[in-house]
Amino acid sequence: MRFALLQYPIVWADKGANLCLLRERLAAIQGQADVAVVPEMFTTGFCTDRPELAEPLGGETCRQLQSMADQYGMAIVGSMMCEEGARLINRGFMFRPGEAPLYQDKRHLYRDEDLFFSPAKRQIDWEYRGVKMRLLVCFDIRFPVWARQPRKQEDLYDVLLVVANWPEARIQYWDALVAARCTENQSYIVAVNTVGDDGMGWHYNGHSMAYDTRLNELAGFADNEAGTRIVELDMDVLHHFRETLPFWKDADPFEMR
Repeated sequence: MRFALLQYPIVWADKGANLCLLRERLAAIQGQADVAVVPEMFTTGFCTDRPELAEPLGGETCRQLQSMADQYGMAIVGSMMCEEGARLINRGFMFRPGEAPLYQDKRHLYRDEDLFFSPAKRQIDWEYRGVKMRLLVCFDIRFPVWARQPRKQEDLYDVLLVVANWPEARIQYWDALVAARCTENQSYIVAVNTVGDDGMGWHYNGHSMAYDTRLNELAGFADNEAGTRIVELDMDVLHHFRETLPFWKDADPFEMR
């Protein structure tokens, strides 16, 4: 399966501009990728103080994302600010061509983020074209339990997806955590951050990357580089590696509550 990592600046608080830019970027890679991954809250930037930018499911952003998935024949993964009744949610998504979208909310809220957002109450793995995936949204990557593989072989996910707005000031942790979550779960990882400056004074320098379970770098970016990288992930190679070295069987059993 071919994954496109789209590492670009986000136009602060301008949903229309960001959706238009995404459409242009997807058009440029049509036929080259099966899944396109964009940063966390890619339509607005991390505008936690702008609740009026949130939309209900089925709103204009959802309609445009579904239209793009259908038009360009690829799934789109990222997150956006949603409203659900009186709650605001940082909602991860996968819009798939010709199919209903899939969602996974952000679980771990950073510092005062809980003043704006409500956390995920459950975890839902996705399957697309026979490939099993799990999505982490930014701060989720710090918490290994949320990324941990299931205990049953038939439930193991193949690709760990991460979408983020992770600032340059803490980028050394991002680099270390992406590698750790990949190797401890014996999966591929596709992790996409943003670049540029936001409206709150933070700078982002990217470091989006894809690794295989042996920590071979399959895709990467230079510091502060904007662009698209496309990587092909071979699930047969991954499954053979797991069968040869089934470390997941040795994990300590526990239940998450």
